[in-house]
Amino acid sequence: MTDHQNISLDWMSSDGADLRPPADLRPEIPHPARMYDYYLGGKDNFPADRDAAERVMALGPMVKISALANRAFLQRAVRHLAEQGVKQFLDIGTGIPTAGNTHEIAQQVHLDARVAYLDNDPIVLVHSRALLAASHGTATVVHADLRDPAAILADPEVRQLIDLGQPVALLLFAILHFVDEADDPYAIVRQLVDALPSGSYLALSHGTSDFVPPADQGKGAAVYRSATAQLTTRPREQVLRFFDGLELLEPGLVTAPLWRPDQEPRSTDATTGIWAGVARKP
Repeated sequence: MTDHQNISLDWMSSDGADLRPPADLRPEIPHPARMYDYYLGGKDNFPADRDAAERVMALGPMVKISALANRAFLQRAVRHLAEQGVKQFLDIGTGIPTAGNTHEIAQQVHLDARVAYLDNDPIVLVHSRALLAASHGTATVVHADLRDPAAILADPEVRQLIDLGQPVALLLFAILHFVDEADDPYAIVRQLVDALPSGSYLALSHGTSDFVPPADQGKGAAVYRSATAQLTTRPREQVLRFFDGLELLEPGLVTAPLWRPDQEPRSTDATTGIWAGVARKP
């Protein structure tokens, strides 16, 4: 497994750019993006991330199943949106890159598709910048926090790549459950969607405890209390509120494996702990 030493072995891109992250990686504190990387079988994580992730996964196999289902949903949703003609993607809370990233999927449909990735974890930024070094200006990664949508919309790198006068796909995969009620996640999403033109889309996934036995609810969130972001799972009716004023695409808000699946449903699909949906702005 990766440790702090071998994460920092290669900070130079192929074109000689210095990709070193900010000095404070806080490796001793679990980070949701690095925990998610571990759920997916990645190696870009620290011992604290692995320990926290193992404690969450000990609650049951559905944790890893949900992470994998979320990743697969991202890929199906991005492909579908690209096939609808969308060529611009704003991917917030992107996480550590792994196979089948947004720009890779979108550019299989449109070679000129543009993607702005945004995340607040320095490790994510480093790995994303290394990955995008050969993207020829069609993708960028920006240090940003979802809780400050005004700064995201005004960011010069975002504005240079993304034309807010043309349809945009706003991607919020597995990020809103790290925004608690005090930060008003509904207002954040509304501000972002309001800035997009008609014909844009919102695609999101959100963790839920709807299928967790009452006695076990809250146990996963308890582990995340030691991480850099707290976990707030939400029931289906609350997740549905994020789509207010938008036109949900079929099949509506469903568990991630059931959103336009490319294989026969399995027995666990209807109770996978993450809601998923895509909607169009009229």
